[in-house]
Amino acid sequence: QVQVVESGGGSVQSGGSLRLSCVVSGYTYSDYSMAWFRQAPGKEREAVAGMNSGGRTNYGESVKGRFTISQDTAINTLYLEMNSLKSEDTAMYYCAAGPFIRVPAWLLRPENYAYWGQGTQVTVSA
Repeated sequence: QVQVVESGGGSVQSGGSLRLSCVVSGYTYSDYSMAWFRQAPGKEREAVAGMNSGGRTNYGESVKGRFTISQDTAINTLYLEMNSLKSEDTAMYYCAAGPFIRVPAWLLRPENYAYWGQGTQVTVSA
């Protein structure tokens, strides 16, 4: 059984930083992809960043240059380093995992991920 668990959310002032973590267990394939998505109240889910096991990454337009996705394969953990946070970054952040995705644009498509966490809340105050 695959489990996806996020952590690291919290409240921060505008301009601050946070690092989210996502631990995936039970996924036995050596090739995979993982991603971060977010959803604010009353808004559609938005792709934040995605990464495959080969290290290829892609970012949503609104976070490029501010957020960095990375992974530690030894401990099956995905990270999202968020800098220069803005109030519009306030949302529930979800981690997702699934099969290997070669095309960078497809890393940001939620339908390509089978396993999702419960989310971690990020609140940025002005």
